[in-house]
Amino acid sequence: MAAPLTRAQWLLLLLLAFDAVLLALLEVFFLPLRVGSLGEIPLPVTALVGAVTTPWLVLTTAKLVRPGLSFVPLAVWVIVVFVIGLTGPGGDLVLVQDWRALLLLGGSALPAALVLGGGLGRAAPAKGSGRG
Repeated sequence: MAAPLTRAQWLLLLLLAFDAVLLALLEVFFLPLRVGSLGEIPLPVTALVGAVTTPWLVLTTAKLVRPGLSFVPLAVWVIVVFVIGLTGPGGDLVLVQDWRALLLLGGSALPAALVLGGGLGRAAPAKGSGRG
């Protein structure tokens, strides 16, 4: 059984979860960003931001807090994106219903899940080859 988290680890975990909330809010609200003289070209730059920051949060949690808790920023990010994106402020649908939403979700959650899988794999104790 793992030792309890220290106060510093708890504070880091809360800070990283809060970062996940802020990043999810910014990524959802700026996802419909368009450029051009008439606003005709969609520019989902927040999907790129999410593809970098969400795996970074997972990796940082694994390194600074504990590998077994590295799922927390990803879970917080996914919950905030879905809750704010689908219910939004005033009940508005904020998450755009086109390819940009899929790009944000897949481009952010998939790399973070891959980092999470690697972090959990390293956290598992090595077992002997007891069979065979």
